[in-house]
Amino acid sequence: MPYQIMTNAELAPWIMEMVEAVDCQIHRWHEDGPNDAALLESADGFFVYGHPIIDGAIMDTMPNLRIISNQGVGIDHINLEDAKARGIPVGNTPGFVDGATADMTIALLLAAARNIVRGDHFARGPDFSHYDANILHGQQVYGATLGIIGMGRVGQQVARRAKGFDMNLLYHNRTEIPEIASELGAIYATLNDLLEQSDFVALNMPMKPDTRHMIGSKELAMMKPTAILINVARGGVLDHDALTEVLRNRGIWAAALDVTEPEPLPRDHPLLSMDNVVIAPHLGSATRKTRTGMIQRTIDNLIAGLTGQPLLSPVA
Repeated sequence: MPYQIMTNAELAPWIMEMVEAVDCQIHRWHEDGPNDAALLESADGFFVYGHPIIDGAIMDTMPNLRIISNQGVGIDHINLEDAKARGIPVGNTPGFVDGATADMTIALLLAAARNIVRGDHFARGPDFSHYDANILHGQQVYGATLGIIGMGRVGQQVARRAKGFDMNLLYHNRTEIPEIASELGAIYATLNDLLEQSDFVALNMPMKPDTRHMIGSKELAMMKPTAILINVARGGVLDHDALTEVLRNRGIWAAALDVTEPEPLPRDHPLLSMDNVVIAPHLGSATRKTRTGMIQRTIDNLIAGLTGQPLLSPVA
């Protein structure tokens, strides 16, 4: 009899095929209900896609749950203490997203610095009737200073890419990592010093209670008026009201966001109408190779949990 797996999303056909190939039968779980009580009762595993809130109350609706396998690295949406109390292992997919997310960080940095999105819109519009060397001047990238907040796996990959642009590197982390930083040519700085000295600030820290709104009005006010903020971490590490205000007043040059809070932003949110913001729909890990690796690790964790084996990537 196949394992009964709940998932919170409409999985793509190629993902469904991968899951069903390992003797699993997929059923849709609806965050806002209603859900079939019999299916919840029979659920062996939970394939979590995206960022639904999964807490003890949700877990208790699936009394036979043996594994929560999260497709993605961030697990701030899953209550690990609740899972631990119920003896339910939780797995995620670290390592697979590092390179692709670092690529996205640099892509957004370049897009905001060199007016790629504004330039694209202008080039397609009716006003581009002749070349004008005096428009859309951006910020220089090569030789500039990049401050990386969160020098974990993704942050380190960002640093490696930035060296290719001859950028000077500062980093701020919960703890200093001198050996790795020396290899990357990065210098540790306090948060205040990093914000004051950087031409670009990249947010690559995890979303935790102590990083929520880590960048707010006070921190944004420390940045140079020519500086650009890039967030490819989680929307919640950045106070969006404060960001809106500083961008509206041109307190910083621009922002480039792959993640927001909420996600997506309401269609009338002021950030969506600003010309000094680049916003992507959470594409950090969105390459086929990366996503295939993530899905495979999610399935491997799922099967390990179902069969009582150690998870390949346990978080709880």
